[in-house]
Amino acid sequence: MNIILADNQDITRAGLIYLLERMKLGDDIRIATDKIELMYHLKEDPTSVVIVDYTLFDLNDVSSLENLSMRFKQAMFVLFSDDLSPAFVSRLLASVPKSSILLKDSPMFEIRACIEEALKGQRYICQHAAGMLVATETKKDEAVKLTKTEKEILKDIAMGMTTKEIAAKRFSSFHTVNTHRKNIFRKLGVNNAHEATKYALRAGIVDEAEYYI
Repeated sequence: MNIILADNQDITRAGLIYLLERMKLGDDIRIATDKIELMYHLKEDPTSVVIVDYTLFDLNDVSSLENLSMRFKQAMFVLFSDDLSPAFVSRLLASVPKSSILLKDSPMFEIRACIEEALKGQRYICQHAAGMLVATETKKDEAVKLTKTEKEILKDIAMGMTTKEIAAKRFSSFHTVNTHRKNIFRKLGVNNAHEATKYALRAGIVDEAEYYI
């Protein structure tokens, strides 16, 4: 399996080559300084691990990576960059299954671990990127303001109760509970009970031990 370094910075490439040689992977390195060279190497070996500096390389947006991953489904893409927004990382992880995130301030053990996992075809997210995503989700959760009634109904939804069952439990009409349900989904920005349940678990509205009984 080849490792393609898709990076325009000489110093970054030199550092990665040095590390890969220390990992006994020096014979498998290919260099791509633009998208044309990257495509050429991927055609030669569609199972390659691509270490790409998204902020500097010849890629316009996340759609470019999505298109590459669709064309070369066996390739593994490792984004090794200085700065990636939480929104970009979230979209990439959702739309490019064979992708990993490695920020340049990661310690050496994480860089090694990421490369090793990529060679196995496994995803790796460095601690900095993971923390960034968690912080973003926390802020989203804090921004959502549910009333006491809405939290109670959300908990019932998460526990698998139907709108009719919730209405009977609360001595309310089906219409009233259904209106609450719609308002909850709107506030959370979700489309179904499964997504609402994930929020309820994450926000502590439903205890995991209780949920999995």
